[in-house]
Amino acid sequence: MKSFFCTTFAPIMKKVAIQGFEGSYHDIATREFFKEENTELICCETFNDVFDAIAADSNVVALVAIENTIAGSLLHNYELLRNSGVVIVGEQKLRIAHCICCLPEEDWSDLHEVHSHPVALAQCEAFLQRHPELKAVQAEDTALSAKEISEKHLHGHAAICSTHAAKMYGMRILQENIETNKHNFTRFLVVADRWRADELKAEGCIDRNIDKANIVFSLPHQEGSLSQILSIFTFYRINLTKIQSLPIIGREWEYMFYVDVTFNDYTRFHQSIDAVRPLTKELAILGEYHAFENNR
Repeated sequence: MKSFFCTTFAPIMKKVAIQGFEGSYHDIATREFFKEENTELICCETFNDVFDAIAADSNVVALVAIENTIAGSLLHNYELLRNSGVVIVGEQKLRIAHCICCLPEEDWSDLHEVHSHPVALAQCEAFLQRHPELKAVQAEDTALSAKEISEKHLHGHAAICSTHAAKMYGMRILQENIETNKHNFTRFLVVADRWRADELKAEGCIDRNIDKANIVFSLPHQEGSLSQILSIFTFYRINLTKIQSLPIIGREWEYMFYVDVTFNDYTRFHQSIDAVRPLTKELAILGEYHAFENNR
């Protein structure tokens, strides 16, 4: 597992594993979710490393991206969630806004390359087309691009990243909000070991007002099997906010269904689960938590 501690704010801290580096959007989402709490980031290269960090230390909490309004779902993370045994304890939504930045002493006329994560480059395609003089170079991470340019003092190089990362690494922001689509949001899930999840609730770190859940199940390959499940949820007034299917390797035409639901009555939610369980295979609740609120 490749990971390293990268931030220390205060003596008593929550360990939070993220994919990426300080200044990344995972970092920003972590700060937004935990607000004024003291956090110690464990920066990981991959999402597999993030879940390995929890397996190695049950005190570690993790924040992982699960979907983006433009790029879609991060399918691999669904499998990691199901196979790891962790539980979802919360969610955070974040608007993704990119800026272009460079060394403090440089300006537009000095630049010939721009570095960033390939997804960020794609999200700024219209901006890059207006600047054909800039060669787009793919990098491992948005924040890491700014960090390396700053620390290595790479003249003529720019980075596309968050304004938070640009300021963190002392870069000059040339232009903000350069993303093509301004309705660019990422949803992150906060996950923890089951024992740690109970501790977080006891500490008051997460909202106990449960009105959302993530469930997973498979169905027999027969006509109407999915519609039966949906009808039961409708009867119990359970709102499906997302359904994602992934093929089960080695089992032709069978799928795992990952479903997000919201509800107003916790008891009715569990009644609906009891009702659909006999019709499903491998049904599991991945987490129950309070749905994200913009004014939280």
